[in-house]
Amino acid sequence: MSAKEHQEKMIEELKAIKELLTPKTVAAPPPPAKKTFSQEFMDFLNKYGVIGLAVAFIIGGAAGRLVTALVNDLLMPIIAVITPNGEWRTAVTLVGPIKFLFGDFLGTLVDFVIIALIIFLVMKQISKTGLK
Repeated sequence: MSAKEHQEKMIEELKAIKELLTPKTVAAPPPPAKKTFSQEFMDFLNKYGVIGLAVAFIIGGAAGRLVTALVNDLLMPIIAVITPNGEWRTAVTLVGPIKFLFGDFLGTLVDFVIIALIIFLVMKQISKTGLK
């Protein structure tokens, strides 16, 4: 093989390499179709699960009232018998001009503990079923 043939072969190889290394132009994807306001709103509701959140909020409020009724109507009468004056939810401690509402705080704490316990038990059962 002569020197000229060798150079031509090298040039062909370099052109092939250049072609492989040159980026190809890709056509831009078409712009997305224009959505109406109602379509965008429905996409928002679906993406963030707003309907499920609203239902959970309403049920949570009802559950909170149910637990408060349970505490006030069933548990507190038992505790009222044990406490000296029976009105422990209105217990107040005065320290100078400062009024500490310990009874109200303890009642709210009892409500919270019961709600947390119920949620724990429900979530424990749901996790056993494999639901998410």
